[in-house]
Amino acid sequence: MAKRSTVIAAAVAGLVVVVAAVGITAAVAGSGQPEKQTVTVRLWDEQVQKAYQSSFDEFEKENPDIEVKTSLVPWADYFTKLRTDIAAGNADDVFWVNAGSFEDYATGGDLVDIPKTLGAAAEKRWQPDVVKQYTLDGSLWGVPQLADPGIGVFYNAALLKKAGVTPASLKNLHWSPDHASDTLLPVLQKLTVDAAGRNAADPGFDPQHIVQYGYNAANDLNAIYINYLGSNGAALQKGNRFVFDTPQGREAFQYVVDLIDKYHVAPSAADTNTNGDFSRDQFTQGKLALFQTGSYNLANVEQGASFDWGVAPLPAGPAGAISVTNGVIAAGNAHSKHPQAVTKVLRWLGSADGSAAIGADGSASPAVVAAQQGVLDHWKAKGVDVSPLYDVLKNGSVQAPQGANWAKAQDAFGPVFEEMFLGRMPVAEALTKAQSAANAAMGAG
Repeated sequence: MAKRSTVIAAAVAGLVVVVAAVGITAAVAGSGQPEKQTVTVRLWDEQVQKAYQSSFDEFEKENPDIEVKTSLVPWADYFTKLRTDIAAGNADDVFWVNAGSFEDYATGGDLVDIPKTLGAAAEKRWQPDVVKQYTLDGSLWGVPQLADPGIGVFYNAALLKKAGVTPASLKNLHWSPDHASDTLLPVLQKLTVDAAGRNAADPGFDPQHIVQYGYNAANDLNAIYINYLGSNGAALQKGNRFVFDTPQGREAFQYVVDLIDKYHVAPSAADTNTNGDFSRDQFTQGKLALFQTGSYNLANVEQGASFDWGVAPLPAGPAGAISVTNGVIAAGNAHSKHPQAVTKVLRWLGSADGSAAIGADGSASPAVVAAQQGVLDHWKAKGVDVSPLYDVLKNGSVQAPQGANWAKAQDAFGPVFEEMFLGRMPVAEALTKAQSAANAAMGAG
């Protein structure tokens, strides 16, 4: 028979075990150490998604109670799906937004106020232009992630050589409504080839059987037509008002549309209107000689291209070579069920360590200033000079899309632009109709 003291000791020990077990259960339930939480991050760039996965692996080592999962939504569907998911309360905890969409969500109370969440001092780490771009009513509405330099022209060295075009000759190309002073079109004609091997300048050229295009003229706002507007002294918007229907704007759009429908040096809008990646894929497959785009496609091209390639400057227009420059933010979902975990993820994304992977693998140009050297070092080591993407900004820039109702405005003018690029509606008529519809949707009159 056990002694009374032993029984008491055993009972106490048992009680301790029970209490400990209860304590563990309570901790798991949230009264102690919090249960492991999952934070989802939505974005549209596959290459940056890979960089994020590497970054979040490091984050989770320091924050074992948080698991971060990325969600990739293709660019073509991204904002339509985001709008639907936010309205339904199904949006990710953190999601990318661009300058054309953030105001709508900020004013709607859907985004985390960054200065209130991370402190005003956090902004000092980030690219000032991007901070300014996403500041509204005195607050910043997301953590800057990407700070695009300008737009340039990627070239296939083998296709240039075959056509007798040197990379050096691409440095001084000019486009103009006056064909007598236009040096871009003749080069694009040399680089566009039909099935019989004739280029687009040959009288016998067959536009129905093209096997190689010279250029990616298309209904592409960021890479193509906003830069043509700026390079002709025009703009897409002034503030929140659309202003592209001007003589200079009509000249710019007519030039781009003619490259497709008149001169056939670029793929049909029947392909590019429905697939935003069509031109990029044509380039990486060796079927497109010149690909006008930005740093956001550097990693895509390196991964997909099996040929030597480089980057040339943006062709200059009558007003010079004027590019758009843009930033992207990671916005916190104000309705997330895990606000504290979201705050930790946002703080990580805004740090040099958190953004280092983006620059280190050349996926894009980080908006975290301390992480930007990585992208420059990456491409230099690859033998690719990306300086034209940065040098073009010395000429100034054209205003990037903005406005709380930008998505609605784009829905309004988008179908009109599709018809215009298809050649089904005259440029002058289309621009008048599109601008009226866009301003009405924007609420700008």
